[in-house]
Amino acid sequence: MSRLTPTVPWLVWLMLMSAVSSAAEYVGTPVCGTCHSEAERSWRGSHHDLAMLPASEKTVLGDFDDAVFEHNGVHSRFYRRDGHFFVETEGADGRLQEFRAEYTFGADPLQQYLIGFPDGRYQALTIAWDSRPAEAGGQRWFHLYPDETIPPGDRLHWTAPAHNWNFTCAECHSTDLRKNYDPVSDRYDTEWAEINVACEACHGPGSEHVSLAQAAAAGDSDYPADHGLGVNFQGPGDWRFAAGLNSAFLASPRGAGAEVEACGRCHARRAQLTGEYVHGQPLSDTHRVQLLNEGMYFPDGQIQDEVYVYGSFKQSLMYAKGVTCTDCHEPHALQLRAQGNALCTRCHQAEQFDTQAHHFHPPDSDGAQCVSCHMPSRTYMVVDPRRDHSMRIPRPDLSVELAVPNACTGCHEDETDAWAAQQVRDWYGHDAGPGHQAYAHTFETARQGAPGAGQALIELIMDGDAPAIARATALQALPPYMGPAALPAVQAGLASGDPLIRRGAVEALASIGSRPRWQLLSPLFQDPDLSVRLAAAAILADTPWDQLNPQQRAELESALAEYESSEHFNADRVEHWVNLAGLYARLGDTERAEQAYRQAGRRDDAYPPLYVNWADMLRASGRDDEAGTVLKAGLEQAPEDGALHHAYGLWLIRAQRTDEALSQLKQGFELAPSDPRLGYVYGVALNSTGDPEDAIEVWQAVLAQRTYDRDTLYALALALRDQGRAGEALQYAERLALLLPGEAAVSELVDQLNQAKGG
Repeated sequence: MSRLTPTVPWLVWLMLMSAVSSAAEYVGTPVCGTCHSEAERSWRGSHHDLAMLPASEKTVLGDFDDAVFEHNGVHSRFYRRDGHFFVETEGADGRLQEFRAEYTFGADPLQQYLIGFPDGRYQALTIAWDSRPAEAGGQRWFHLYPDETIPPGDRLHWTAPAHNWNFTCAECHSTDLRKNYDPVSDRYDTEWAEINVACEACHGPGSEHVSLAQAAAAGDSDYPADHGLGVNFQGPGDWRFAAGLNSAFLASPRGAGAEVEACGRCHARRAQLTGEYVHGQPLSDTHRVQLLNEGMYFPDGQIQDEVYVYGSFKQSLMYAKGVTCTDCHEPHALQLRAQGNALCTRCHQAEQFDTQAHHFHPPDSDGAQCVSCHMPSRTYMVVDPRRDHSMRIPRPDLSVELAVPNACTGCHEDETDAWAAQQVRDWYGHDAGPGHQAYAHTFETARQGAPGAGQALIELIMDGDAPAIARATALQALPPYMGPAALPAVQAGLASGDPLIRRGAVEALASIGSRPRWQLLSPLFQDPDLSVRLAAAAILADTPWDQLNPQQRAELESALAEYESSEHFNADRVEHWVNLAGLYARLGDTERAEQAYRQAGRRDDAYPPLYVNWADMLRASGRDDEAGTVLKAGLEQAPEDGALHHAYGLWLIRAQRTDEALSQLKQGFELAPSDPRLGYVYGVALNSTGDPEDAIEVWQAVLAQRTYDRDTLYALALALRDQGRAGEALQYAERLALLLPGEAAVSELVDQLNQAKGG
């Protein structure tokens, strides 16, 4: 240890000695930098270093020289005073107020500013600074929702929970973040070891590492292989070329999972399940990872919403072959290891791939860049283009079939998808092959409920070569198609070594009977992965008590306690109180459920599921009058929510206030036309009140978006039959027969319509 003493400043030395005395504690960048000076120098100025910092002349990039920015009639002013940075803008009450920008948030291509509040909250302004060069359109203030009017009370207003730093952003922008939310006082006392993303955010707390390194340097002990760190990254792989191969192979297999899981903690769309993050463990053990669901990803797995990188990269052939983040990205400076195609040709022969014969674009053009075709970008936050890391083969033919994006028309915006598909055929003599992501049709048919969807999902689940995240998504989509043929696939999923697949398999069983559900899922209470255990607990919560023996009851109680604990960790968010209320309602404890619903409203009284779920519980418990009051209160807070109008319309029907009910059901359908249930029910109401023509029009509109909605198909076929339009009715009945082969009532309807049409 004395060998290091002369090179270490006295304050840092004291920190070192303190670190040695206690295990698994955070020691800070100054300590790490004493031995890892080159890594620290590379990190300085990186996106991780600049992730969050106190607002100062050195860190603030925006124009605070009395600059004024106008957005939809609101004039916000940015200025300095007494060495601090301020913005005068619209507060939660709609008045212009002065707020102090206490922290910078990010740096490139934009910088946001955090405003502190007395209750410990920090909110991210939705007016941001475009830090790109002026010639690239930057050096300006801009609004993150440029085409929308966002009044106070709106869920996207900067003072709303959606822009709360403590919950939404903090874990990924600081090191050893402890949220410290107190649900009783509704206050935060958030703390961190370091304000930005420093060494130990990725490597884990360093005190044991320091102690072991010092002991080894003094000759007192051997230096262990794990270096005393919770996760030991192995760095770039040993990739080599071999004769006859156009792509390199990994010469020395390595455990790639830890690195990808560590990066995924922040570079994934996910929800935090606990504050006890363990470095080196699968991400899903502390977070609920977003699968390839509708609205988040296109059916072929391309990024749609802001899902970051993890879910895309885990779909890629690169990941399947053992590529990790640091094969392409230097982990400290966060720069690419080479620029342009030189990065890709480190593992893919330039003579084969970096040629006009392969990409059919002029050399040195944008189209000749590997990433232009295989990693197209999608822009978020107005100015931030992010590349899709699924690294897929461009498929304009899928764009023609399924309306998914493709790299070709992403650049050639004046051309059609059909043109792009023909170009690929002309170049290669055929459509592009499916590549590693061969599940676009499977997910699209499942989303539409089309014939064959169930079997296609089963085949994907059982395909061991398919990406695990896609197989998990297929399992999650399986409940509408559950039956004897699906059960072996689900059982295989429950036994999978991948926690995402196990979680998907658990969720696939949500709708089966309580006895077989318990038999299949209760063993998962002991699963090593938290997200799997929580999914099993949630699904088994309403298992009838009389079906369980004392030991099983104890197991369920323990599982539900863990579920409650996870939800209480996120008690600062309305949706988690709604989850708890739903749990208590399923357990028959309506009093606790109502208490939870009230707590939910205290966090966010404009959250529509709060009112819909609360009203459903009241109706089920024989208190339907109170349900109407709850729904009316919800409509006052969220008048643009279709589901709320729909729920209130159903309540009005039960109250026999038919005209008012039709008005509410209509509003619900018009506000949420993509929800087939809302259109189906509105059509039923129209038809039952003597307006079949309007009902038929509504149902046809539903089917224009959801071609195979079963309830709507059946209702429309019957209505058209009753109107004497047997020929039109037959096309819908035949479509339904494809979905329900062998269903006696449907077969009879088809026969009846064929006879009527013939007559």
